[in-house]
Amino acid sequence: MQTIQASKFKAQCLALMDRVARTGETILVTKNGRPVAELRPHRGPRAKSLIGLHKGQGKILGDIISPIGTELWEALK
Repeated sequence: MQTIQASKFKAQCLALMDRVARTGETILVTKNGRPVAELRPHRGPRAKSLIGLHKGQGKILGDIISPIGTELWEALK
């Protein structure tokens, strides 16, 4: 990852943005030697939402409504 001072970044901002978009590299911007920002390429939203990802892939086997046994649960005692 390349590091650049904030003052140089300010002067070369548009050229650096073009380079990041072209190469995909990340640039770390520093101020007084401390990291303050990262310039990285934009990654669009994921193609598929996780909601409903496995829809239609499960099967219900047997009766899921009736009790499974005649024993009372400890919480009901």
